Amino acid sequence: MRRVVVVLVVLTVVLASLIALRLWTQARALAAPSGGSGEIEGTDVDLSSRVGARILEVRVREGDRVKAGDLLVRLDCADPAAALAEAEARLAAAKAQALAAGAQIQASQRARTAAGATEEAARAQASALAAQRDAATRQAKRLEALPQDVPASSIDQTQASAAGLEHQTTAAKAQALASAAQVRAAEVGIRSASAQADAAVAQMRAAEASVARAKLLVGECEVRAPRDAEVATLPHEAGELVSPGAILVRLVDLSEVKATFYLPNAEVGAVKPGAKAVVVADAFPEERFEGTVRTVALEAEFTPRNIQTRTDRDRLVYPVEVTVQNRDGKLRAGMPVQVTLGEGRR
Repeated sequence: MRRVVVVLVVLTVVLASLIALRLWTQARALAAPSGGSGEIEGTDVDLSSRVGARILEVRVREGDRVKAGDLLVRLDCADPAAALAEAEARLAAAKAQALAAGAQIQASQRARTAAGATEEAARAQASALAAQRDAATRQAKRLEALPQDVPASSIDQTQASAAGLEHQTTAAKAQALASAAQVRAAEVGIRSASAQADAAVAQMRAAEASVARAKLLVGECEVRAPRDAEVATLPHEAGELVSPGAILVRLVDLSEVKATFYLPNAEVGAVKPGAKAVVVADAFPEERFEGTVRTVALEAEFTPRNIQTRTDRDRLVYPVEVTVQNRDGKLRAGMPVQVTLGEGRR
């Protein structure tokens, strides 16, 4: 009987100790700074091409560090290059047509100006001759009205002069009419040449657009790094035929990494964007990396299955993203880390 009592006492003490330890652990966890576990992520950059072509050369290997502007993959661009040459030839022809149409406009304008000047001169000459004719006619009539002592030859000469001036006046008027017709013809030529010039300019712009598009496609035949990064994946080998938009290189930029952890609903008020955080990686347990909260989700979600929270009673959580400057490159994508909110130094 005594042995049973002793066992019960021991069990009671053990259970009380476990309950006390549990309560102490929970109290300590609740009093500790907010935080959670996460996983390091870099910035993934997928590079592809607008053209479908055969891969001629792959200049890098997975794991290589590359600089912005480095050539990574080169494609066979015989077709885009030929299209570019054809577009440039069409552009040259369109420019020549535009220049010819412009020259035709200038020639028609000069012809109109010359015809207009000739018309004005002919009209002025016709006016002057008409005045001389009228004067000669009046002189002839005056001579006819004089006494018989006026020689008949003088009258005949004056009348002949008036008749000649009449013919010259008619000729000048005809010249003016002809010049006016030339002006109208020149104006028609200007309108026609202007229409041709407009069409040539439109063709030239279309050709310029074709050249620009062809150059863009030719430029797509060389895939270059848009930023300093590391080569994560090379899905294709040299000699493969790839379609437009297929991923040719996947880069990962680890200069600034991020980790996402989840805060319970009761603790979300403890964090704001810009707050400091301390990140500790499982691979470097003795080192502390300083991070900054970038975003706090506006909507709650249920705790992901692969994330463990400090308490099980609060299932609604808010994703919090923390960024870390990874200057020495120690933090790698996929590393598990523990994030603690609050000031901290590495």
